[in-house]
Amino acid sequence: MDHLSIRTTPATDLERQTLHVRGVSKTYASKGGSIEALRNVTLNVGSGEIVGIVGRSGCGKSTLLRLIAGLDREFAGRISLDGSDITGPGTERGVVFQEPRLFPWLTIEQNVAISVHEVDMPKSAKQERVKANLALVGLTGFEERFPHEISGGMAQRAAVARALTSQPSLLLLDEPFAALDALTKMQMQDELIGIWQHRRISIVLITHDIEEAIHLCDRIIVMSPRPGEIKSVTEVSLPRPRTRTGAAASALRERLMADLGLIN
Repeated sequence: MDHLSIRTTPATDLERQTLHVRGVSKTYASKGGSIEALRNVTLNVGSGEIVGIVGRSGCGKSTLLRLIAGLDREFAGRISLDGSDITGPGTERGVVFQEPRLFPWLTIEQNVAISVHEVDMPKSAKQERVKANLALVGLTGFEERFPHEISGGMAQRAAVARALTSQPSLLLLDEPFAALDALTKMQMQDELIGIWQHRRISIVLITHDIEEAIHLCDRIIVMSPRPGEIKSVTEVSLPRPRTRTGAAASALRERLMADLGLIN
């Protein structure tokens, strides 16, 4: 039977930690008063670790990812990556959203190349890097196509290639496969694991999908309803490659559903 380990406070090797989130709180101002989105969130992501964050809609998952991405600078607390405080967007962090967000007037190759447009390196080296990442996500031969000429799954592969082309140490994924059909979604999940095994990049995954989190992640963080706080942290030691069924995966699913308040 698959081995499963569950710990609410897993031991962490400080020397391996890449991302540090310390006491982060976020409040939005509105006409009807302030809205507290996050409250005192503290977490770490180790080098080469895949950490999933799950929670109900409105719990602040995507808000937290935007703060880590540097897309929102107004918050209390501290966020650092590889020892440096995050104060804005940076090439050391690749971001993939639920929608591919490709520019329709650019080819797939041009869309992917955007992430290294400002990088100081020879043009030939940029082209080689773009082609390598297109090959990594299975888009060789589609370089000259435009976004409307490819499928939704292929467009999301292009978004992943774009995020990887700057060679980030951290990949941030905000519900990246939610808009895909079930079969394409499972294929993309397996392809993501293949990319992770090739690059050993640290990943933070925001998802509503418990099965997706179990299939992909080393640790799963459950957020409470707004204001978002960390309710539990579960370490998963299911061996890879993982199956999508089995007693251990079912037990973990029930544990997470209980933490989310979906079952008693």
